[in-house]
Amino acid sequence: MFITLEGPEGSGKTSHVQPLAEWLAGQGYRVHTAREPGGTPISEQIRSVIHDLKNTEMHPRAETLLYQAARAQIVEQVIRPKLAEGYIVLCDRYADSTLAYQGYGHQQNLDEVRTLIKYATGGLVPDLTILLDVDVEAGLKRKMKNETEWNRLDAYDLEFHKRVRAGYLEMAKQEPGRWVIVDAGRGWEKVQQELRTVFLHRLE
Repeated sequence: MFITLEGPEGSGKTSHVQPLAEWLAGQGYRVHTAREPGGTPISEQIRSVIHDLKNTEMHPRAETLLYQAARAQIVEQVIRPKLAEGYIVLCDRYADSTLAYQGYGHQQNLDEVRTLIKYATGGLVPDLTILLDVDVEAGLKRKMKNETEWNRLDAYDLEFHKRVRAGYLEMAKQEPGRWVIVDAGRGWEKVQQELRTVFLHRLE
């Protein structure tokens, strides 16, 4: 089973992945965690280029293509092999991030972006995607307060991030069978507990 966590900046995705993986392992499942962009040596190198605050001249199309290159590598090198071995793959971001950020955020043609994603992933779509939803301003403040990685995309203006969140909510509305929305504005423990409930329901 392929499960992805998505959401705006500061929604807490990364903080929930490892505890969820450990909990699932305790339930008897084999779990592999991954992150995007990254997860392989090549993808991590691409991540450093995309996120470098110095790369202010990067065009949205270049940004979009770099994400697809990193994604193609992790899909073929990690995600597909682990799924074939019977693992649950739990990924911190995936293709929906590109639609949210490079599609809705940068206001690029969504059909063109979807075509690129399909090529990069070979058509691999998650079985379950959880949207950790949080108010944009609250999420950005939380990320700054927690002193986590502050990258080039984080530094985009507030309106960009509002479009990203709106894009996520629209995608969840369009595919209710795959998406589950979790209120990430609450305390970490409450969010983690709801995530576990969602996982158990789907795995059963």
